Amino acid sequence: MAGVLDSVNQRTQLVGQNRLELLLFRLDGSQLYGINVFKVKEILPCPRLSNMPKSSSVVCGVANIRGGTIPILDMALATGRRPLADRQNSFVIIAEYNTRVLGFLVRSVERIVNLYWDEIHQPPKGTGREHYLTAVTRVDNVLVEIIDVEKILAETVPSRTQIEQPVSADIQARALSKHVLVVDDSSVARKQILRCLEGVGVEVTALCDGRQALQFLQKMADEGRRPEDELLMVISDIEMPEMDGYTLTAEIRQDPRMQGLHVLLHTSLSGVFNQAMVQKVGADDFLSKFRPDELADRVIARIEARD
Repeated sequence: MAGVLDSVNQRTQLVGQNRLELLLFRLDGSQLYGINVFKVKEILPCPRLSNMPKSSSVVCGVANIRGGTIPILDMALATGRRPLADRQNSFVIIAEYNTRVLGFLVRSVERIVNLYWDEIHQPPKGTGREHYLTAVTRVDNVLVEIIDVEKILAETVPSRTQIEQPVSADIQARALSKHVLVVDDSSVARKQILRCLEGVGVEVTALCDGRQALQFLQKMADEGRRPEDELLMVISDIEMPEMDGYTLTAEIRQDPRMQGLHVLLHTSLSGVFNQAMVQKVGADDFLSKFRPDELADRVIARIEARD
């Protein structure tokens, strides 16, 4: 399995073309699951685990990997299933989310598949609120469930979502007339962003994917309204079904009716590569999730710049 990620760096060219690669894996049972390859750092047989006192029951231990201590989460238990029984014959996917490195214990790792984001769809409406899916797709006519890792992290190793820094009465008063468009496919991430922006005082419209956001902006422009005048900024995730944040940004920049719109890409993807992609597609800024005070600072800076 060590060689499965050997050419990940060559795959960066896929991003910006509304494409992604999913790493497919299984828990107990035949159901296929997927996560974005760009989140994955390494795949290895389950290492020796040490207990971590006072940790969530989902954390089955910590492992010392390449000089670092990494928490290992049982992916089955984290998504409401029975814990994986045979750890010795299981695998760990080492991934980075929201600047955190952690491992996911899974039964087996299958393969990497290349897809377009418009082949990735929102979970069916009858799924309910308690599911752990952020999207679904089909590979060789087999259903693949893409897990909402941000929801798992919010429940297992929660981070602060409200801003700690005081927001001046002057900024709050000026924020009341400002409108921000938030685009994120994770319901947990949308709630986190909303709590942060409520602390600043701006009005928020929240949408689930890039295609919805583009249609929202196009409708506004078709009605003769100027999105850059009515919206303080767009805060968009990168990984989203139907249309990713890179493609959304590129579409905004190519439409003369909304070229001046301020776009902040806000994502659990991080690193130098993403900074380069921000410049390539024409976004104004990039911020790793989830840093509520830094996000509030970006919004406040936009309020001050506009006024």
